[in-house]
Amino acid sequence: MNSPPRAVNSSRPARALIADDERLMREQLRARLAEVWPELEIVAEAKNGLEAVQLTEAHRPDLVFLDIRMPGMTGVEAARAIAQLPVDDDDAQGWQGCEIVFITAYDQYAVEAFEQGVVDYVLKPAERERLRVTVERVKKRLAARQAPDAAGDLDVESDAPPRAALQQLLQKLAARMDPARAPPLRWIQATVGQTIQMIPVDEVLFFISDEKYTRVQTATLEALIRKPIKELVDELDAEVFWQIHRSTLVNTRHIAGVSRDLRGRQLVSVKGHPHKLEVSRSFTGLFKGM
Repeated sequence: MNSPPRAVNSSRPARALIADDERLMREQLRARLAEVWPELEIVAEAKNGLEAVQLTEAHRPDLVFLDIRMPGMTGVEAARAIAQLPVDDDDAQGWQGCEIVFITAYDQYAVEAFEQGVVDYVLKPAERERLRVTVERVKKRLAARQAPDAAGDLDVESDAPPRAALQQLLQKLAARMDPARAPPLRWIQATVGQTIQMIPVDEVLFFISDEKYTRVQTATLEALIRKPIKELVDELDAEVFWQIHRSTLVNTRHIAGVSRDLRGRQLVSVKGHPHKLEVSRSFTGLFKGM
């Protein structure tokens, strides 16, 4: 018999933010949540995507309900921005990001995408029984965030894990909602010594950022660009480049393997280069169970 999911934090209830440009929809969802998850604390409500990102950064909730179509910044764009908010990697009890639940009117493509299990969704208007299913799924995900990472040495011969799959889903949804959106980058214009070179993205092993520059590493050269990781995440193909740290993107086609050091940290080895890339704690689930 399976044991029930553990609480998000034994010292407090789960905390949520609701973002919808329609006040009545926010009120209705709040009321339904009070019925199916009375312990849930609604810490803030947002009227648009930008406000949702700002309030998420301020309140650091455990989950965010996002209307998928809002004026200005859409729910999908807000979700991508929220995924790039800094987490507390050095604090085991700190904020490690949040679960995303999209609020949507019926959209066959969106529903099919959500039912892959990467994220969850609530159809407008929120029905009690369907919302109850969503709540149970979210509780399990939140409990899994607290589970100890017991995986040992790992390899990468399996399907995309949830974190990478989320980035892929958001990229596809963003492209569908904005057909004029630019396709993923195919070339990087970078500084190599005193020259500017055009580097094929397929040849890049990894990107690592510091405060001013991002290092572009291939098997044969190292170059610098002024584009931060959070912009590259939006512009690169999410099925190929996985974010493994707030400052690191790795080309999955060049991953040789994943191991652990004596401190228990996951380290990614890449083909054709000796440097090992550290996986931050909030991204360790990428390689869990592989």
